[in-house]
Amino acid sequence: MKITLVAGARPNFMKIAPIIDAIRSKRANGTAIDFRLVHTGQHYDKNMSDNFFEELGIPYPDNNLEGGGGTQAEQTAAIMVKFEQELMQNRPDCVLVVGDVTSTLACSIVAKKLCVDVIHVEAGIRSGDMTMPEEINRMVTDSITDYFFTTSEMANGNLRKSGIEESRIFFVGNTMIDTLLKNKDRLRKPPITDSAGLKDGQYFVITLHRPANVDGEQKLSNLLNRIIELSRGLPVIFPVHPRTARMLQSLDIKSDNLHFIDPLGYLEFNYLVAHSKAVITDSGGITEETTVMGIPCITLRDSTERPETVTMGTNELIGTNPDALIPVMEKLFSGQWKQGVIPPLWDGQSAGRIIDAVMNIYG
Repeated sequence: MKITLVAGARPNFMKIAPIIDAIRSKRANGTAIDFRLVHTGQHYDKNMSDNFFEELGIPYPDNNLEGGGGTQAEQTAAIMVKFEQELMQNRPDCVLVVGDVTSTLACSIVAKKLCVDVIHVEAGIRSGDMTMPEEINRMVTDSITDYFFTTSEMANGNLRKSGIEESRIFFVGNTMIDTLLKNKDRLRKPPITDSAGLKDGQYFVITLHRPANVDGEQKLSNLLNRIIELSRGLPVIFPVHPRTARMLQSLDIKSDNLHFIDPLGYLEFNYLVAHSKAVITDSGGITEETTVMGIPCITLRDSTERPETVTMGTNELIGTNPDALIPVMEKLFSGQWKQGVIPPLWDGQSAGRIIDAVMNIYG
């Protein structure tokens, strides 16, 4: 059996790594299964992609489509053209895509038009926010997917509501957590820890990249100034996404406790998160990792496609109004943050369940 695995953006690599490990394990035990890894090149900055191959033990891709850059439409088109050539030259039994990035959408469409089955890992999640490109990617991908591998019962319910038969839905857990648990003893202290004199549980980590927070100068300025004001002098560490860096260049935001740093590798970033007081973010995946780490997380969004991180985990969804930070920061500093629990099947074994199911389907 041959599987084409697609990765293109930073979170994809975290989700693909344990799947590759599971395939290798099966193959070592005599199972006739092989994979071809295709990197779409959606993220092309070294800090955003290349070092993930090195840190997570992922083999270098069999093909890099180099589809990064340009508008959403240009990027989607470039990936589709090059992935079509890839599949025509190296036809697999199925294409496995992960998450909800442009690469996921583009490669799913190409595969289906060439009559190749699509397996979607992290299927069924929904934010309900159609202004998010990722929501469109999720909906379109799931509308043409053949087999759905899910992280939560809520995702299962979303798929059932859309008419997907139970036999095509596989509740397997979260491969991002597989990667986190595998690497928890390998996390590496980044240089900012010493240079900023960081103490365990006595600093904040920020990640911001969504348009609602970073595409307006005044909005971003108000948000960062409010965080600085409410941090009570604790260091605020901000690994700056390239999208956000462009906006910050035109702003003059300075504070002794605010530290802008370049994007970090997986092992360094998660060390920073694991030892922080809290994370303030508009990311989705980080809310899953903080839930498993037991770290308070404040999400600056109006909706989330990962509601289990709020209902079960350590995440609080507060919207994009900077003033909404006031009560939650007070709760954090008063020691009243919820403890949270780890959602079902977020146990580090999800990739094994995925490959077992795939072998049963195509056995």
